[in-house]
Amino acid sequence: MASGGKAKLGVRLAAIVSLPLALALLTLSSAGIAPADAAGAGSVAARELAEKYVPVMMIRKQGENLCDTKVEQYQVMTVDALFGNPAVKLMRNNGKQDSSLITRAPTLRDIRNRGEEAYIDLPGDPLGETCVYAKDFDRMRREGRAPVAVYAHIAREKGHSGLALQYWFYWYFNQFNDLHESDWEGMQITFDANTPAGALKQEPHEMIVFQHAGGERANWDDAKVEKEGSHPVVYPAAGSHATFYQSAIYPQNGSHGSGVGCDNTSEPLTELRPVPVLLPERPTDRGEFAWLSFDGRWGQKEKSFNNGPTGPQTKTQWDEPFTWMEAQRWSSPRMPGGGLVGPEAVNAFCGVIESVTGVMNLQQSDPLAAYLIAAAFILIVFFVFGYSKWRPAGADRLEQKRAYGQIMNASFRLYWRHLSAFAVLGAIAIPIVGGTQALGGWLGDMSGGDGLLQTLSDLVNSFGRPAAQALISAFLIVFIRDLVQGQTATVRTALDGTRERFWRVVIAKMLAIAGVTLLALTVIGIPFAVRFLVNWTFVQQEVIFTDLSIRDSFRASSDLVRGHWWRTVRTMVPLLLLLTVLGPLLGLFLIFTPLPLLLVNLIGSVVFAIAIPFTTAGTTLLYFDLRARQQEHGVVPRRSWAVWRPATFGRPVGQPTA
Repeated sequence: MASGGKAKLGVRLAAIVSLPLALALLTLSSAGIAPADAAGAGSVAARELAEKYVPVMMIRKQGENLCDTKVEQYQVMTVDALFGNPAVKLMRNNGKQDSSLITRAPTLRDIRNRGEEAYIDLPGDPLGETCVYAKDFDRMRREGRAPVAVYAHIAREKGHSGLALQYWFYWYFNQFNDLHESDWEGMQITFDANTPAGALKQEPHEMIVFQHAGGERANWDDAKVEKEGSHPVVYPAAGSHATFYQSAIYPQNGSHGSGVGCDNTSEPLTELRPVPVLLPERPTDRGEFAWLSFDGRWGQKEKSFNNGPTGPQTKTQWDEPFTWMEAQRWSSPRMPGGGLVGPEAVNAFCGVIESVTGVMNLQQSDPLAAYLIAAAFILIVFFVFGYSKWRPAGADRLEQKRAYGQIMNASFRLYWRHLSAFAVLGAIAIPIVGGTQALGGWLGDMSGGDGLLQTLSDLVNSFGRPAAQALISAFLIVFIRDLVQGQTATVRTALDGTRERFWRVVIAKMLAIAGVTLLALTVIGIPFAVRFLVNWTFVQQEVIFTDLSIRDSFRASSDLVRGHWWRTVRTMVPLLLLLTVLGPLLGLFLIFTPLPLLLVNLIGSVVFAIAIPFTTAGTTLLYFDLRARQQEHGVVPRRSWAVWRPATFGRPVGQPTA
């Protein structure tokens, strides 16, 4: 009787204790995620450890446009949605011959124990229209087949004490420079304890986030490790899914396993709280985790970096978590807040790498088109900018007609002859332009969501640098004017001469910039913006050399360009490219060195300041060339392009204003 009562009491206690566990299992099942113990994947302590430290993930927030590749189009998910999917194929790689189909809608049974020659082919082409993948994922997400989840794994290494708690992140597609189907990233946390139960009683020792083929380490108590309770907060980069500790833009140069390009974890962000799914400690070919025995690729077979990745169990850190971790770096290069002056070298690096990899991806999908584009580009550059008369190019007599090549050559000679003065005047750009950028950045930081301050910050950033650059150009134009007039030309006389016409010089240039910008913003006004950008090239020269009013300087510059539009474009394009590209191009190479990014940006800024005098000298020599042609042949009359006046359309409408 007593024993029966004890038995009933034991049953009741067991029922009470098991109730919360049953509810937890029901919750996981309803989310489409099988509980770990159902497959014998680990102990209760291991599961508790995985749940205690599962990361909070901050990803770039996606808007209504599913095809926007600048934000994160995907979420971490389980691989279960791939199995039994009629649109998915299991393929065999046959080397140089075409791949062959193994089966459609592969199941766990189909992929288990498959070797490296097999690969899972998702619906779509990674080198084609990639929005197909984003739409497929969105459909799976809405249907509940892509629950927000990460895989947890207890890793140990022979000869090392302690254990590593790994989290493996599966992403449906890699929308980065190296486009490919599927993506595996992750993180791991290490403990000195040898068992999960022991790890639950102590603080973690270190952690590392996976980034491409490498990772970034941190001590658990480092300031850069954000936490919500015991959960680390991590930032997967949009598209590439390389994981970071903070919100920023990270230029990667390929060193220590990093990618090549710019990983973006910047705002706006949205939060993911994934459910941990505990994996067995060793790969298995049975049960729901039989996919751990699949050594093939989780994406379409392609050349080089467009190939689909292999699974977690094939990675070094799966079996050697400590050895692998010890070889990784402690920091990732972060983009500085801004350069002191000129275009940011790091920004240019991001754009150039994206363009280069775009061409490489095109070469993979359509080699002939890529080669034709490259050949056409080289031919255009040669015939437009390389074919010209370059000599003679003396810098003694500045006011004369010159060919495009002679203008470039004479500009260099003029720069070299007055190197010290030009260098000093160019260096003034550093505090002036740097100050406007710093002010714009400070206003942006202080805005705190305030629309007025943010708008003011945007205005300063947009127009402050061009205004300051216009001032430096004015200094140099005055210097050249003194040379032409046979007067003593020094840095002091250049500053004094500019002060006499300060407001006209700055306002004229700013009005030109504002007008072109407003036309470009309308989109339909872009052709007019291009036209006026060229027509108003010489407003500063007209103010300084002819002492015209602002209004008349615009008219005179337009009259000077009329009939010589292509000559003006041909000369100004390389000059402007030199000003905007030289510094960033140097920075592009320096980024692949151990130099800090801030120093790289500073060097690029100094190069920009040095280039301003050359660009201004070239523009002024072009001004002299056009003015000499105008004096020799007269002013080309204006024509009517008013479509509402068909009788005069395209015909001269009278004498020019200047």
